[in-house]
Amino acid sequence: MWNAQQVRALRQHLGLTQEQMAAEMGTRQQTISEWETGRYQPRGTSARLLVLIAERGDFPYRAESRGQDRD
Repeated sequence: MWNAQQVRALRQHLGLTQEQMAAEMGTRQQTISEWETGRYQPRGTSARLLVLIAERGDFPYRAESRGQDRD
């Protein structure tokens, strides 16, 4: 699972604003803000998309998927 700090760190690593990150993911800026404040966590397709974006951007992440760690 992606937590607030990881989402924010990924966005900052990529040098994107919340609005730019939202456009990259096809979501709203408010959604990115809610993830970064911990109000909600990305799930399902959004979490998988974050993994793909992290891999593409050479971002060192650690997200759990079905009980297994992914590096």
